[in-house]
Amino acid sequence: MMSETTEKTCQKRPFSEDDDSFLDTTSDNDSEEEWVPESKAAKKSKRLTAEKMVTIKKKIKSELGSPATKKATVKKSTRKTAVKTTRKKTAEKPNVDQVIMDKLPVLNNIEDILPSQSKQYSGSMKQMGEPQKTSARVKKEIGHCQVKIEQPSTSMQLNETEIKEESVSFTWEEPALKKQKTEKNPDGKPVKLQRGNVEIGDMQMNWNIVQMLSERTSTEGWVCANLIQLFKEENTIPFIARYRKELTNNMDADTLREVQQTLEELTAVIKKAHTAVQKVAKQDKLTPFIKASLLNCRTMEEIEHVFAPYKSGSTKTKAQKARQLGLEPAANLLIDRPGELNLNLYIKPNVKGLSNMTEIATGIQHILADMMSKDRDTLDHIRKLCEPNTVFIQSTLTKATAKEKEGNKKDTEKFRLYHDFSSSIGNIHHHQILAINRGEKLKILTVKVNIPDRIKNMFCGWCINERWRPRGFARPELMKLLKDSAEDSYKRLIYPLLCREFRSLLTSNAEKESIAMFGRNLRQLLLINPVRGRVLMGIDPGFRHGCKLSIISATSQILYTDVLYLFGQGAQNAAERLRHLLHKYSCTTIVIGNGTACRETESFFADLLNRKYFAPLDVVYCITNEAGASIYSVSPEAAKEMPDLDPNIRSAVSIARRVQDPLAELVKIEPKHIGVGMYQHDVSQTLLKATLDSVVEECVSFVGVDINSISEILMRHVAGLNASKAKGIIEWREKNGPFINREQLKDVKGLGPKTFQQCAGFIRINPENIKNFVNNQQQFDGTTGCLTITGDSKIKPVGKSTKKKGKTEITSAQPMILDQTCIHPESYNTAMRFLSFIGGNLCDIGSSAMQNSVNAALRNNSIDTLAQKLDTTVPTLQMIIDGLKQPRDYDIRAGFEQRDFKRNIVSLDDLRNGTVLTGRVENATLFGVFVDIGVGRSGLIPIRYITAAKLPASKRRRSLGLGPGERVEVKVMEVDRARNRISLDLIRVL
Repeated sequence: MMSETTEKTCQKRPFSEDDDSFLDTTSDNDSEEEWVPESKAAKKSKRLTAEKMVTIKKKIKSELGSPATKKATVKKSTRKTAVKTTRKKTAEKPNVDQVIMDKLPVLNNIEDILPSQSKQYSGSMKQMGEPQKTSARVKKEIGHCQVKIEQPSTSMQLNETEIKEESVSFTWEEPALKKQKTEKNPDGKPVKLQRGNVEIGDMQMNWNIVQMLSERTSTEGWVCANLIQLFKEENTIPFIARYRKELTNNMDADTLREVQQTLEELTAVIKKAHTAVQKVAKQDKLTPFIKASLLNCRTMEEIEHVFAPYKSGSTKTKAQKARQLGLEPAANLLIDRPGELNLNLYIKPNVKGLSNMTEIATGIQHILADMMSKDRDTLDHIRKLCEPNTVFIQSTLTKATAKEKEGNKKDTEKFRLYHDFSSSIGNIHHHQILAINRGEKLKILTVKVNIPDRIKNMFCGWCINERWRPRGFARPELMKLLKDSAEDSYKRLIYPLLCREFRSLLTSNAEKESIAMFGRNLRQLLLINPVRGRVLMGIDPGFRHGCKLSIISATSQILYTDVLYLFGQGAQNAAERLRHLLHKYSCTTIVIGNGTACRETESFFADLLNRKYFAPLDVVYCITNEAGASIYSVSPEAAKEMPDLDPNIRSAVSIARRVQDPLAELVKIEPKHIGVGMYQHDVSQTLLKATLDSVVEECVSFVGVDINSISEILMRHVAGLNASKAKGIIEWREKNGPFINREQLKDVKGLGPKTFQQCAGFIRINPENIKNFVNNQQQFDGTTGCLTITGDSKIKPVGKSTKKKGKTEITSAQPMILDQTCIHPESYNTAMRFLSFIGGNLCDIGSSAMQNSVNAALRNNSIDTLAQKLDTTVPTLQMIIDGLKQPRDYDIRAGFEQRDFKRNIVSLDDLRNGTVLTGRVENATLFGVFVDIGVGRSGLIPIRYITAAKLPASKRRRSLGLGPGERVEVKVMEVDRARNRISLDLIRVL
């Protein structure tokens, strides 16, 4: 039971109708015990006169009794944000503890509304023509959980505009209802955000998840509320980023991914807090103070701090032992009524811990220290004290490692920069944190967080004079006891908690940034412009086992494979064999993997090219990263795709295909094996895999796939699809022939409306592939875009058929020209209205005539005006305009970097300080960028040389910084031939 002392210390802040603060989540530890709903409700009801009470009751009874309102009367205390107005099913009453409901400051009864509020209520009733609900409850579900936000009925006046905002429906037949778009809020921002506590299922916290998400991600609250709803409905990031821009304020995929990860972290905290509450309750040790402390926790470290004494196998804390001795009332008296405290009354000579005055004072000190360390206001204050002061993180060489001789010298030398390292937590770089953590894990380094002593002095003074100041005169010995308690709380409990929090926060931020960097590198690697229309020769270099060789056609078909020995006595025969193969298959492009013997293989080909050995062919070559090719070559997917080839030959095929179509080939390899990350083995593997898989899904979806030619492996990464659904699509295609339009996806078993909504916009239907697939069994009319199927067709009938003599004609399986664009099927009606408005024709999509028509319409009308005329949103209309103007074979990768092909070689000995070269970025890290300048060794541009002034405007955003594949102009700063290192300075991005 909480003491009167704590009750007086922590007072509940009353709810104010004029308070514009976003979701008051501050809750004191004893708020549950001090709240007396009966007395406060009684005080409010007394303010209403008897006459007004009778008038209100009569009015409401008459309105509720009318036939027009009986059908609309459903649960006056709650409202669900995503419920359609035509929904007939009555919402089930949530199973909420009545004790909790009684303690919420919500006026659920009409009789309890204040006079001023009753007028507003009556006005809104007349305006809407139906009885309005007196409180709103937003129910949102995260995964299998549900988030509820309870809002007092007095927080705002409900009106017709706000009711429109509460209806939302995401369907794939029609455009989504834009609940944020109102007359008062044309930009999509609500007037006020909703307040209240947060529940996940039956789990309630003392803070609001929307506000916390907004604070941690620096995102507007209305956007966070929309994103919670979107993620709850299992929308994918590519779909949200492209087709729900108006609900996210045009967020890019990286930002959406960051918000999603933060939301998952908050959800995990909520689940863990309630798991801890349940475990403590099973031990019969749950008190209101402990429950409130756990429900106030916002991080995993805080939960561990509060829950540590109650873990199985843990010994009792000093505070628990003192409470068992009955000293908690004495601790409460010291704060509440110090004049009444007489420590002599607690002395029991035969009881250990109570035998003398010193033991009693020590026990009270432990209780007070424990209370301080778990008090929300106290912890918030100590964190604020640390913000303006410099907190350092230090690393030193461990004593055991320093005494070792030559055994571990090599590993120790790797961390020589951190043998005596110190930096403030505000200035330390992410890669330094990861390096220090690795050294500590290897027991090479000792890491310590150093908080200045002045913070301790300020904290203890604040505790004694403000937060924990006695409410009355306290004798000097009691004040000394209080001071000792504050110092003990800081030294023994709060300081270790702060150290853990700082380390955890630094590590978490460093891991997130490292994973984000990995994702950005992977994206730019996947989106490198493919080399189409060329026959390629792929070479996997090697010494003892020879160089594995493969030749692939312009459509990635394997034409020839072999093993050649380019070094030693067989070099001349190998050169003649290469010349014969290049002429036979008209191959002018050679792709060399950057593995073992790469430099020697490059020299071999450079010498032949200098001698015009392959004339009259103009042969060029390039070096590509072969990371992951060996792993893929022995995978089940490679064995299924190339069953008759040796694994060593498969790697040569993979190397060639990486240049021909990087996206289609690299998705076959697990992303973390591609080799463009940093400290990837030191970060959370679960988070790394989720992020990289999301980046692959984003790239595949934004590029778009032709469903009639895509492989099963690539189809798995389309937004909304997985391995089983991709397999079902392939099986349907093999059984029924090519897909004629996107609507046929609905016929695939296991592919429901939600999956169709997520994937339809990223799937293309290319008529040329349909014609090639069915050969002469179909006649294609390119003018109208219609496909008439005759004869014994393999294409599954999807509509009515009419039988004639000798043939069956199916008229419903007709291609839709818009299926070749990025326009989502839910916007087809809007697109057709726009075409009618500008006088365009479907057959002109992507042509100059269509572009002229669209541009003319935009010159005469602004895009905002057009969106209003077409009853749609600006982002949706912009997507339609882009889809109509882009050529049918448009590829977003066309604007990305292309491969560099060479004819000669430069050696490390040719480099001099000040030499200006061009190169291509191989990998980007948190401390710099590695650039391939063609000398067999990548040079490093330190991060300090990469300034915003040297980057073009399009590259200054974090998600579009320097990454793999970008061409740069650099200057050689230093060449360390002994250590084989090259330091470069960035001049400009080409």
